[in-house]
Amino acid sequence: QVQLVESGGGLVQAGGSLSLSCAASGGTFSRYNMGWFRQAPGKEREFVAAITKSSDSIDYSDSVLGRFTISRDNAKNTLYLQMNSLKPEDTAVYCCAATQNWGSRARGTYDYWGQGTQVTVSS
Repeated sequence: QVQLVESGGGLVQAGGSLSLSCAASGGTFSRYNMGWFRQAPGKEREFVAAITKSSDSIDYSDSVLGRFTISRDNAKNTLYLQMNSLKPEDTAVYCCAATQNWGSRARGTYDYWGQGTQVTVSS
């Protein structure tokens, strides 16, 4: 099993940047495709971005394409999300997740989840 712990959230003004990290332990990080999801108050959890085990494929939701960058360092067992040009509508709890599947953005295809980190973007 994989344990995931996110960090790096906080409060930022619109147009600013934040960098999130997701530290993995308890399993072989490099065996998992990884994703970021977010959940805003009163809304369902939504897909943000995903990256394959070897970083050879990346997927972004339309809402973050061109502003967010997902990456990973398998030597450090860590997943990253660089968020630029943040908007108030990016405000949400951001969670990382692990899966051995690829090709689906559905939450149900991910096996392990972190607790999340709050990102708040003020206008």
